[in-house]
This record gives sequence, C-alpha cells and structure tokens, in this order.
Amino acid sequence: MVFLSDSWRPRRSVLFMPASNRRALEKAQGLACDGLIFDLEDSVAPQMAATARNNLRELVRDTDFGRRERVIRVSGHHSPGFGDDLAVALECRPDAILLPKLENPEELLAVRARMGRHGPALWAMIESPAAILDIAAIARRGRAAGLEALVLGPNDLAKSTGVNLSLGRTVMQPWFMSVIAAARAFGLAALDGVCNDFRNLEAFADECRAGADMGFDGKTLIHPAQIEAANLAFSPSAPELARARAIIAAFALPQNASAGAIQLDGEMVERLHLEQAINLVKTFGNSGL
Repeated sequence: MVFLSDSWRPRRSVLFMPASNRRALEKAQGLACDGLIFDLEDSVAPQMAATARNNLRELVRDTDFGRRERVIRVSGHHSPGFGDDLAVALECRPDAILLPKLENPEELLAVRARMGRHGPALWAMIESPAAILDIAAIARRGRAAGLEALVLGPNDLAKSTGVNLSLGRTVMQPWFMSVIAAARAFGLAALDGVCNDFRNLEAFADECRAGADMGFDGKTLIHPAQIEAANLAFSPSAPELARARAIIAAFALPQNASAGAIQLDGEMVERLHLEQAINLVKTFGNSGL
C-alpha cells in the first residue's frame, strides 16, 4: 500500500546523476523518473569538481525538467568544497539540496542559516551510526530548517558499521524502520537507498518491493534501467486500486452513509480505510505517473 501524506508528491524513482557526466545531464529531460539528484559529491572525482559545477550552470540552471523534482547533492558540510558547491546549487534554484553524511540537526540549522529562510528545501542522507541514533532529533528539529526528506545511504552505513551487504539488507532493517518511523512522525518523505547491482534487474525489483513493504516513499537509483521497476513497486497495483474503488463504492451505499465500519468481502473496513482509498484513487486512479 502506498503511503500518502498531506504533502505527498511522487518520489518513486529518484536518479543520481554525476554532475561531471555531461552526456548524462543532456539526457535527463527524457527520463521517466520522478526526481533527479545532480551529484557534486561521491560520484565526482576531486579533479572534476569545477567541471561538474560548470555543467550544472550550463545544463541544469535554466533547463525545464517538467514535473521532475530537481535536487542537488553538495559536498559534506565540513568539506573544503562545500561553499563552492552550495553557491552553484543555489544558482540553479533546485527544489531541494541534499546534504550527505548528516549526523545531527545542528548541521541542518547551520546550512539553513547560510542559505536564508527562502532557500530551497533540504534533504538529508542518513548513512552513519550517529545519524541512526539521533534520527528522531534530526527529523524533529530539521522541520524548522526546511527538511523534507530522509535518504538512506546503505553503502556508507555498511562501511561505518561493518555490516556485510553481500548477505542482503535484512540485518539493516531495524535501522531502516527507525528512519521511516521518524519520517512519519514528523511529516517527512523517506527514500530507500541505492542498489549497486544495476544489471540484475530482477534482484533490484525484489529490493524495491521490500522497500515499498517497509513503507518507503520511493528509491534512489544509479542507472536509468532501474526506473521502471521502481515506479512499478512504489505505485499501487491494479488489485489495490480495485480494492480502493470497492471501499469507496461500499461506503457510498445509503445503508452505509453513517456507518463507522462495514464488512466488505468478509473483512472489516473502517472510515480511515475510506479516507486512504479516496486519496489513493485521487492520486493514482487517472494519473499519468
């Protein structure tokens, strides 16, 4: 079931794109993803930093990407390149700026103070033990800094904890759920982390479905080939939409007009399910997503 908050927008598939890769940036307008993260951090070699920033000015700043959400990941808050990254990011007027390796809410507040009240929203990469342990404070206090989304970084999280990702992500699930709980408690989006093996689309699709079952809003990607599976996994299935329409129709019957709960196909259905069903059909029923 897709979780729809009051501030929901489609973030089923959010693709990382190295800002140093000019060819990739030129193709971005034709991709079917919901969001694009133009990366100035991990995917950009230090000697390519200036090129990456110039590419953003030339290919992103004045480009219309349609409904796609535009996010720029800058270098870490305390890194030497942060100031230059933030300056070019603000020039490009993105929907959000993604802060990597965030570990406490003070970093969010410091960046907001530097950008000013009317700057873009902030997203935070959650990829360290410190961030996991402080996730509630990050989510709670981050709202005042314009925080909108938490993005898991499983690779860095594995590196910093010693978790062996070759065994699968099950051992990390408690950490994932703590991030989702914090996001839901404070009205933030929660995005699952990347899958490195972009050639194994079957395994990737399984990972997407697992993320959707946990309650993530979507998944960050590293290759356009992953977009279709992510969009499918984080959208309601045909049976889910049919069930939602059946709930709406059942409550619309005269005998159920004032009922708090009804039986439908042998199951108890409450009015909270009706609200969820209405939101689901409104969002996805006739959608071009």
